[in-house]
Parts: sequence; C-alpha cells; structure tokens
Amino acid sequence: MNLDFYTYPPVGDDDWRYVYQTAQVRVLEMQMLTRATLLDMANSDSFETAADLLSATEYALPRKTLTDLEDVLHQRRTALRELFTELMIDQSIVELFKTRDDFANLRLAVRRMLTEKPLGADYSPDGNVPPEQFEQVFEEENYDLFPGYMQQAVEQAVLAYYQDKDIRRIDYAIDRVQAEYNLSQARRLRSIFLLGLFKIQIDLTNIRSMLRLKFTNFQDLAAPPSVFLRGGFLSLERLEKGLDLGYEALAPLFFVTPYHQVIEASAAYVASDKSFLRAEQKCDEFITGFLRSTIQVTTGPQPIIAYLLLKENEIRSVRLILTAKKNNLDNQLIIDRIS
Repeated sequence: MNLDFYTYPPVGDDDWRYVYQTAQVRVLEMQMLTRATLLDMANSDSFETAADLLSATEYALPRKTLTDLEDVLHQRRTALRELFTELMIDQSIVELFKTRDDFANLRLAVRRMLTEKPLGADYSPDGNVPPEQFEQVFEEENYDLFPGYMQQAVEQAVLAYYQDKDIRRIDYAIDRVQAEYNLSQARRLRSIFLLGLFKIQIDLTNIRSMLRLKFTNFQDLAAPPSVFLRGGFLSLERLEKGLDLGYEALAPLFFVTPYHQVIEASAAYVASDKSFLRAEQKCDEFITGFLRSTIQVTTGPQPIIAYLLLKENEIRSVRLILTAKKNNLDNQLIIDRIS
C-alpha cells in the first residue's frame, strides 16, 4: 500500500463558483452542537434532562416524547437536504448523494421480495426514485424502470442470495455495486475530495466487516473475504490476513496504514467488551476528521458536502443519545458510541 498522505487524503482545490455557499456553511458550522453538549446529554440523569439541554437549539422538543423527537429530527434532516440541494451548483453531486437513499430503499425492497414479504410503500422519499415506483417495479418485475445502477444492484443481489439463500448476501452485493458506482461517479466528476471520501468509506466498511467476521468466526459464511469491498486504500490481502490473527495482532498489522488507531481501539474493545460500540465510534470519528479537514478549502463544493455529512451525523447522535436515555442505558455505553 503506497499512500501519498499520512492520515487523510487531499481534499482538492478551490472552486471560486462557491464563494457565497462556502461562506454560508461556515456560519452554519458555528451553530452546530459542540462535543461538550453531546457529552453533557450523555451524562445527564434522564431523558428529560438531556432534552432540556436542547431547549435553546433547533432540536428543542415541544413535548418530551420519542414521537416528538422523531418529528423534530425528520424536519431537521429534510431542511438540511433541501439546503444542500439549494447550495450545490453541481446538481450531479446532489443526484449522487440521493443515491444513498435509492440503495437503502433497494436493500429493503429486495429483502422483502426474496423473503416473500409485502413490498410496502414505506420507502425514503429522498432518493432519485420515488417510493411509489418500487412497488410497481417489483410487482411487474420490470427492473428497466430503474436507473442503471439500481438495475445492476437488483440483479447482483438476487444472484448472490440464491447461492445459499443467506440474506446477508443481499446487503453485501448491493454494498458492492454502491461502492463501485460511487467511485465511478467521483472519477467522472474529477473530484479528488469525493474519491478520497468514498475510498475511506470503503475502508471503514471493510474494517467493520473484518471485526464482525472475526467475532462470529465466519465459519457459517462461504468464502468470507468476498464480503470485502474493492477500491479502498487498504489492500484486500491485509484485511484477509487480519481474519486469521488474534485481536492483539491487528494493530501491528495495520500500523503502516492511516487506520492504526481506529483498529487498535476497536479490536481491544471487541476483545474486552464483546461489543462493536467503539468500532462504530472510531469509524465515525475518522471520517469526521476527514470532513473537518475541508477547513483548508477557501471555497468549493467540499465544505458544503462536509456540512451535509457532519450535520447528518449530529442528527444521528441526538437520536442515539435521547433514545438511549429513554431506554435507561448506561451513560458510559452512550459515551463509548458517540464520536
């Protein structure tokens, strides 16, 4: 593995078309919740106390219930994505990020089809393909109505599932098509930043897969290395070798990679606590660090993309903390998860 960076890949050059948009998200970034606020919420003694800490923010709850929480968070996410669409001059980038919901909807629809469950209509409306189209496509088995990337994902997911009728293979197949599509679009757009982002996402997905396969001993999954996604910075050989080593040997194996600290902390936590909380937290922390490195860009689409992803992570953190509080989970477990 020959990398020309130490921790994070380059974020690309300035694009002076985005002067106003970049200035706007810089102001919005200053209004985001601080880590101190999230930690105070995690350490609070109840759901109500944690919710009170949000009373002066955009996440203030009219009533302190989980229903109100979901309503407020849904409104915040919708407003965020509408702002992203408004700020992005390159609408092809907006369409690219909407495919996240297309692929998520597809996972749900294919799972339901192959396990003979009702297709339903409860799909995200934030993708490029409207929710009502899913039922039509699968009932008519007319996959030509889907964009090319979704047609390919359906075909590969169905073939993968029928190898041994392991439902996990549906996710692996769709993840693989999505990763390949993201990389191809980043290259088409000639975006150094998007290419680095998608490669990091592939690596972090592979790291989580490696840890989970090790934890379950992966004997029940034929050809386990096939679940690893291609195209990241990490070589598949290094990941496959990690499957055969003890947890204590993983950090040295990945010492020369940017993910050494991620793996060292994650493997130790899995070994000691039999949990993937720290792995999820460290992966989120790593990608957040890369997104925050866009501060070096004076103007361009990079800060707008970074703001979208950082704000989405903030929304997930608020949901995670308040839901955990409502279910009386231990404070340390919550702290171990939030990035």
